[in-house]
Amino acid sequence: MRILVTGATGTVGRHVVDQLLTAGAQVRALTRNPETAALPRTVELHQGDLDSPTPEMFDGVDRMYLLALGDPKLSTDLAKQAGVQRIVTLTSAAEDETYQATERAVENSGLEWTHVRPGMFAANLLDWAEDIKTSKVVKEPYANARQTPIHEQDIAAVAATALLFDGHNGQTYTLSGPESLTKKEQAEAIGDAIGIPIGFQELTPDEWRATFGAPDFVADWLLDIWQQATETPEPVLSTVEDVLGRPARTVREWAADHVGDFR
Repeated sequence: MRILVTGATGTVGRHVVDQLLTAGAQVRALTRNPETAALPRTVELHQGDLDSPTPEMFDGVDRMYLLALGDPKLSTDLAKQAGVQRIVTLTSAAEDETYQATERAVENSGLEWTHVRPGMFAANLLDWAEDIKTSKVVKEPYANARQTPIHEQDIAAVAATALLFDGHNGQTYTLSGPESLTKKEQAEAIGDAIGIPIGFQELTPDEWRATFGAPDFVADWLLDIWQQATETPEPVLSTVEDVLGRPARTVREWAADHVGDFR
């Protein structure tokens, strides 16, 4: 079985590749730069991207892991013409037309499909790494925003399971981590994992915006998410355990896998 992994060098994609290889699948990795992909030697590297898909990208592929990039209808049409039988998408728990367009294109293709919709990536907490290294204090607004960060390996495991095994056709898997934590509690969990007490200094939105260094629309988007999570905590979902038969990893477990990033 040959499986095409798009976004193969990304946060989740690398783990999808590893888990498929462990299961004995043949993996074709789509990457813009094969020379810098740093994937296992047994992976077949294919240079390209979803912005300009070509028929050759899908030749000999049985199943595909698809990111919400480019023209999803064109990609799914080419995949179907090449004989791809199953597509697993990575979209998001957040409502967004780009993600919805990808899901619609796959559903309308007539192929087997599964949608994987993660909520907040625990990997987003790497944005705190510099503050933790330099001052051991995280500085952000909305300290009481209650979120359910999910380990990227759990996202990948659900996607790989849907790619490899039957019984997931037509399913939409919305994912969360196993615990609802305020930002302050997330910082404490990281501190527990790395063996260093981590504080949390709550900034006003304007104070944070002045130091954020990204476009206003990104800051507005994040502030809106955090405000909503303060008013309405993100729900803890059992989907990871339902699909995998084991609990999702905690933030502390995630941080233990990333100790080097915080020291």
